[in-house]
Amino acid sequence: MQERLPLLVAALWWGSLGAIGFMAVPLLFAHLPSPALAGNMAARLFAAQTWLSVVCCLVLLLLSRHRGSATLQPWAQNTLVFILGGMLLALLVQFGVAPRIVARQDLRLWHSVGTLMYVLQWLCAGALLWRLSASARR
Repeated sequence: MQERLPLLVAALWWGSLGAIGFMAVPLLFAHLPSPALAGNMAARLFAAQTWLSVVCCLVLLLLSRHRGSATLQPWAQNTLVFILGGMLLALLVQFGVAPRIVARQDLRLWHSVGTLMYVLQWLCAGALLWRLSASARR
């Protein structure tokens, strides 16, 4: 079970990013009566997603080491960059980009930066999931 836990956590992280960013938020803007209302709800969803991402990354970091040792698990040797990169991107969007969007500061620029960083986070989670699923088959 413990060998499969990193794969499950990575799947949760990647899947939640996709569900929120590529399905739920676009549906908000398509179906809510005003862009302001959709934007408010999207901000709440993205904040919740940030904390889910951070928890997933922390769990993965905890699982990446052998118990009582500084030695990395075999699956973690080439994946830590994706875990740390994804967590950093999530926190940067939440605390660096989102406040500027909420303040409506150069909205087009910061929305583009936030979108790019979100997609990069999704790619980090996807690369991690890909590598974990490949190593699970061996």
